[in-house]
Amino acid sequence: MIPLLSVESITKRFADTQVVQDVSFTVYPGEIFALLGPSGCGKTTTLRIIAGFEKADAGTISMAERPLASNSVHVPPESRGIGFVFQDYALFPHKNVLDNIAFGLRKVPKITRHERAFEVLEMVGLSDLHARLPHHLSGGEQQRVALARSIIARPKLLLLDEPFSSLDPGLRQTTRDEVRVLLKSEGISAVLVTHDQEEALSFAERLAVMKDGTVEQIGTPEVVYRHPETAYVADFLGQTNFVKASVKDGIAETPFGRVEVGGTIAGEMLLSIRPECLTMSAPDAGNGRMKGGRIVGQAFKGHDFTYRVEVDGQFYLVQTDYRCPFQIGDTVRLEAVSAVVVRK
Repeated sequence: MIPLLSVESITKRFADTQVVQDVSFTVYPGEIFALLGPSGCGKTTTLRIIAGFEKADAGTISMAERPLASNSVHVPPESRGIGFVFQDYALFPHKNVLDNIAFGLRKVPKITRHERAFEVLEMVGLSDLHARLPHHLSGGEQQRVALARSIIARPKLLLLDEPFSSLDPGLRQTTRDEVRVLLKSEGISAVLVTHDQEEALSFAERLAVMKDGTVEQIGTPEVVYRHPETAYVADFLGQTNFVKASVKDGIAETPFGRVEVGGTIAGEMLLSIRPECLTMSAPDAGNGRMKGGRIVGQAFKGHDFTYRVEVDGQFYLVQTDYRCPFQIGDTVRLEAVSAVVVRK
């Protein structure tokens, strides 16, 4: 399949600071892609370069094989066929909902603009609120107005810069689900910028984890979470336990027994073991491969528990379902179900 968006080796420096360094990725038609990383990692700058708001110092960007940016080409933002949803929504406070949305078609006759605006309002479920001003809307409603304005011109690609970050947790999940359904139903490709791991994992079909202006790993949420290539990716994408282990013939000798890690590498390696990949059992239920420890912490989260277990002076996180009977102070045995070798 030919990519809709191709970003190749883009680099950007502000004064003496390298903000983006040799970033490359592709987005396919109808795909939702996420740039995930902490504040200051270069993800928003990358998004602004794709939109045309910033110029890269090096690298190329093309959409549907049409060059948008290179050393000799810079297509202005309004000519790229790309929609953009800003973090603060950027709605006009003096315009009502209908006029805010219609602004996305400001070069089209007014009657046509309003007809299309009402059509998009129906898509986002706000047709009854067309006459309201932005400050009379909830955060989720303002977010949907911003989304409607960005898709009114039927862009091939939509860029979303932390669009859900200002919503409270319950509304954030609901709005996120609604936006995802709309994008998929309309066949709109999207690039989401976020620092929220759960958001990236649940919203995107593929993601790129960024660190210090570079891409650490690209893949589906499942692959990147379960098979992180570096310690940074493993740690950023969720809780994990780092364990040094001896590896031979694809088998790692850990304090929690032997565990298969695959491959042909051998020697002392660093493993990432997710909390859900450690199991606990009573001391008398174990065997020689299982290491004993003492529970020193417990966090109940409704649907599960996260335990903190001390083993030989080291502390490990173990996640279980809500039925786990163990309590703080109990002695337990740990066993590793799976582990992944990561680079430091």
